Amino acid sequence: MTLPPNVYDAEPIPASAREEIDHLLQTGDLFRYTAPENAPVALLEEEFAAMMGAKYALAVSSCSAALFLSLKALGLPRDARVLIPGFTFAAVPSSVVHADCVPVLCEVGENYRIDVADFERRLDDDIAAVIISHMRGHTSDMDAIMALCDARAIPVIEDAAHSLGTTWNGRKIGTIGRVGCFSFQSYKLVNAGEGGILVTDDADLVAQAVIMSGAYEHNWQKHKSPIGDNTGALESAFNRWQNKLPLYNLRLNNMSAALARPQLAEVPRRVRDGRRNHDYVAALLNQSPWLNVPDKLSLEERAPDSIQFNLVGLDNAQIQAFQAAANQRGVKVQVFGQSTDNARAFWNWQFIKDLPELPQTRKMLMKACDVRLPARLKRAELDIIAGALTGAADYVMGDQRAYGT
Repeated sequence: MTLPPNVYDAEPIPASAREEIDHLLQTGDLFRYTAPENAPVALLEEEFAAMMGAKYALAVSSCSAALFLSLKALGLPRDARVLIPGFTFAAVPSSVVHADCVPVLCEVGENYRIDVADFERRLDDDIAAVIISHMRGHTSDMDAIMALCDARAIPVIEDAAHSLGTTWNGRKIGTIGRVGCFSFQSYKLVNAGEGGILVTDDADLVAQAVIMSGAYEHNWQKHKSPIGDNTGALESAFNRWQNKLPLYNLRLNNMSAALARPQLAEVPRRVRDGRRNHDYVAALLNQSPWLNVPDKLSLEERAPDSIQFNLVGLDNAQIQAFQAAANQRGVKVQVFGQSTDNARAFWNWQFIKDLPELPQTRKMLMKACDVRLPARLKRAELDIIAGALTGAADYVMGDQRAYGT
């Protein structure tokens, strides 16, 4: 019997990281502000900003920290209402609560993207800011969203934790809103174990975020302005905010940056291979009458490292039977809504006061499946995964004797 592939191990860290890691081990120089300049974290910020075509980048302890700092740097008042999609990870509404704001949820469709009509309705309900969560790398209609928000002067934060390498109408996801936030957690495209980074062209916003991240005293002087930027906008902003903001100590350390930096060169290859793998498996799954991978939007070019699909025509008992059958075949399937504690099911975010009901999003989550699909997998491994999933669906739905028909 051919065993299914291990989809949870990350790719090896590039060997080119070894010299810097050995240096850090020898010197113990792990704090980003110890060196007077060119610490690994500062270099990561410079290189990531250049890769994204953004003026500024700030590396922090997680994508959640990046979201939190972005909200704080917008200067929102206490209890400001922040609109987010009903399909995202619990860290997103948590960052809103942590920033002393109130999460407001909008509906998401069967294709995992924001329902723009519902988004527009809720946007007029005293919304101070928006977080667009490109959940699992699925891009909502950013043209429509930005037009609606710009018309109301509402700032947009992009949660691009799953979307490094994704583009919308030729623009890089994370650079469309006021600020974009990315993750370096081990299951993401760049793996530092933990970590995150935000990018923006707004000097005042990034200066506040830098100070609040933990740049005490004048450590902000070790943050670089964009090459060729002679306006002094960043230094002026730092001087304006010196000693006026609380410090939350959400810094990234040099070891994590040393792990992440050599992987930036791998991003184009990982994006290419991840898209190829996703589209190959999607075509196989869509041959089953019981499985459907929604189409991407026409302006979207994805960078997936997992695959999501909807179960078609299955009731709850059959959905759970499918999940069990896939697991028995060695392919772990997460059905977002079919557990009591999934952090991506909005009804489990019970820390939100007056948690709303989102019937459309709930209906989608009860049948939406999630399977890891790393870019490193080969064609034979993809065939095993696709065969296990279609085979599990055929087993449950093809033999109706188990359901008395």
